[in-house]
Amino acid sequence: MMFLKAKITLIVGGIAFLAFLGLLAFVAIFISDEDGDFDTSMDIGFSDELNNTGLSEDVLAHQPMVERYASEYDISEHVPILLAIIAVESGGTAEDVMQSSESLGLSPNSLGTEESIEQGTKYFAELLQAAEANEVDTETAIQSYNFGGGFIDYMAKNGKAYSFALAESFAKERSGGNKVSYSNPIAVEKNGGFRYSYGNMFYVDLLQPYLTDSSKSPSFEDDTFQAVMEEALKYEGFPYVFGGDNPNTSFDCSGLTRWVYREAGISLPRTAQEQYEATESISLSEAKPGDLVFFHSTYGTANEITHVGIIVGENQMYNAGDPIGYADLTTDYWQDHLVGAGRIKN
Repeated sequence: MMFLKAKITLIVGGIAFLAFLGLLAFVAIFISDEDGDFDTSMDIGFSDELNNTGLSEDVLAHQPMVERYASEYDISEHVPILLAIIAVESGGTAEDVMQSSESLGLSPNSLGTEESIEQGTKYFAELLQAAEANEVDTETAIQSYNFGGGFIDYMAKNGKAYSFALAESFAKERSGGNKVSYSNPIAVEKNGGFRYSYGNMFYVDLLQPYLTDSSKSPSFEDDTFQAVMEEALKYEGFPYVFGGDNPNTSFDCSGLTRWVYREAGISLPRTAQEQYEATESISLSEAKPGDLVFFHSTYGTANEITHVGIIVGENQMYNAGDPIGYADLTTDYWQDHLVGAGRIKN
């Protein structure tokens, strides 16, 4: 939904300057009926149970119009993604709120608000249609909103399942390997702070803080785990605050785990290092929902253990990233920093 990071100002500034070239490359593969309608009923990636989190009032003000055009182009189930695109592209405040002028071959910021939403929605419907035709996933369609439809062709020839590594490879190829500095905390975490100068290879990651997938919520079979997660989910979407350890200030990683376990009647020490030392070390394969998972070197400190999250099953953890929420333990970042899991001692 998901990375440890400083508070992000998620305004990307526009669809990639070369997106129109990619659009031209893939218009020929669009499939539409005589009336220009698009059939996007096939499930090609994310579940249909996406919801939004952390959207500003400026973004939410556009929801009725987004819903109207999403219905017109038969992608109503993707309204949460469209709103997340607005959050990333403009924060809801620009006239060209979806930064969709370039998908028409126009100069940036050429469209008014309603024109922008109509075109952005239509363009995303076309990307979904092309993704379905090429049997690639929804994440690929999302990244293509930034890269242009050429990315769909690329993914169709390279495994069909989106990954950041493939987005990075595509951007590197299209830019000729030319790098530019990029100080967004997501980039700083992943590669020290750069991107290739073709679009924004982090686009899917930028949308994730605004999306939650209710189909991936854990099943609460254990009473203690249920109590822990019922408390933890109250703070989903809250920002990460270093040193935070109560609902009035939000939380850092160990502040969150300490607080939610305390509400379930379990006492944990304050820091991630101390929590690691207070638990029984187990492998990640042995971990069950409610166990903790620990990481090293996520920031500079004398302690070995610098981050902690709560195992919720299916290679997912719940943690105080920015914002607080779910994270995928299979990503390169978490795998590179993984120490192991820990079971709270009775």
